[in-house]
Amino acid sequence: MLREFLFKSRAKSELIKAFRSAGLFKHYVSKGGNERTIYPQIHDIYLDKFDKSLRYTFTLLNGMDPKEIKKKEYVFKQHFGKSIEIEGDLKKFILTIHVKSLPKSVSYDFKEILQVIEQDNITFPIVAGKDIHNKLRLYDATNNPNLLIFGQPGSGKSSILHSILCTLLQLYSPNELQLYLADFKMSEFNLYEGVKHVKSVSYLPRELGPALSHLKTELTKRGQLLKDHAVRHINKLLEDKKPPYIVLCIDEFVMIKDDDIMADLLQIASLGRAYGIYLILSMQRPSHKILSTDVRGVLSVRMGFRTVDLRNAMIGETPGSEKISKDEPGKFLLNLDELTELKAPYLDEDKTEKVLANFKSEYWRNHSFKKIVDKNESNDNPMELSKRITEKDVFNDVN
Repeated sequence: MLREFLFKSRAKSELIKAFRSAGLFKHYVSKGGNERTIYPQIHDIYLDKFDKSLRYTFTLLNGMDPKEIKKKEYVFKQHFGKSIEIEGDLKKFILTIHVKSLPKSVSYDFKEILQVIEQDNITFPIVAGKDIHNKLRLYDATNNPNLLIFGQPGSGKSSILHSILCTLLQLYSPNELQLYLADFKMSEFNLYEGVKHVKSVSYLPRELGPALSHLKTELTKRGQLLKDHAVRHINKLLEDKKPPYIVLCIDEFVMIKDDDIMADLLQIASLGRAYGIYLILSMQRPSHKILSTDVRGVLSVRMGFRTVDLRNAMIGETPGSEKISKDEPGKFLLNLDELTELKAPYLDEDKTEKVLANFKSEYWRNHSFKKIVDKNESNDNPMELSKRITEKDVFNDVN
């Protein structure tokens, strides 16, 4: 009994220290001039030996902004470690401190992923990773369409990219999903050449331009389609009218210097959600120069793997990712409404190739979105056709 009392007294003292560091207190001065500091009221301190966690229940003082709890979450992590959860809304909050840690490794398992998709009824799933409870986390890109992934070489960034793309390829047919890939390192997406779903793999920024122009045209077509059927998202269309989902994935986004390409990219990212067009950007080191206010404004989800310093972590909006050790590849912070520490599935190049081999075609052609004139097309305007084909094109003896 005495041991429990001493434990709770110490635990209460630690939480008050965190309140003080976070500025969550009020000063009162009595009529006699005595100053008094009042902190949020701590109602309960519970040690769960089975779950290996410590749980605080507290309420804010009247007049305190509940948003400050979320803003100051980093302070609680500084005091109690990264493995914490804070739940609450207006006045009452529960702070849970976990002794558990992330799994040391997570293997890519499509069957497990499929179970979560079916269980959570996820429409367009993006694989994330496992949390401290060993629970596999995915999110639905339907309402969170644009993802930024960043981290140093060897941090696990490539593995999560392959996990995301390979999962989508196994879920959707080429008639249901199209991939437009850009690989400016020329080393990441060459594996995807030949995959039926893949419409384009660009290795230079100038190659990406035509693909983006095509996607802008696709925006217009899909916008008209939604208007004609009086719906707000392609998921609301009948199956025979529904166009395929599109994923535009750009690795080493930092290589894009062309203002016109950036403008096209921003337009696609801004309008793509309702049209089933999703964006994934990947880079090593976030910077204000690359991640302008406009770019950051269209990014709804962030995965921050190990970063160089706090400045890069803050630009990427995953404070704490700078503290991830080199000995913890695959560990990252997911910023989706709140920061969550996860371990990404590991999918190496050999296993990726085995997955992709199931979807490859010998008839695949890169940049297949480009228009090819078919001699059997019956809807060509004869006048337009005459402008494209001359006598010289048909007869060898014409000079």
